[in-house]
Amino acid sequence: QVQLVESGGGLVQAGGSLRLSCAASGRTSGTYVLGWFRQAPGKEREFVSAMSWSGTITSYADSVKGRFTISRDNAKNTGYLQMNSLKPEDTAVYYCAADWSTRFYLSRLQTDYNYWGQGTQVTVSS
Repeated sequence: QVQLVESGGGLVQAGGSLRLSCAASGRTSGTYVLGWFRQAPGKEREFVSAMSWSGTITSYADSVKGRFTISRDNAKNTGYLQMNSLKPEDTAVYYCAADWSTRFYLSRLQTDYNYWGQGTQVTVSS
């Protein structure tokens, strides 16, 4: 059993920045891929970013590439998503997720992630 809890969301003006955190607790032994997804009102949940356990491999959706940065501190069992140059279209509920599988690539599919946080709201005003 693993629990993931996101924090750091809020209201920010366009062009501003936020850093989201994802704290893992419970059974956190082993290695896992950290993923971030988001869901805007009336839209499907979409992939944002992912990072391997070692941090040597990362993946970003085209819509956030160059603006968002994923990171993790495994000693603290915490993942992060630094969001810069925020746009109104970034408004969504952001979810972190963990993939505990043995695959050797960073999946962008929701079904490949085993555990999910409750989500944190990010609102970007124009």
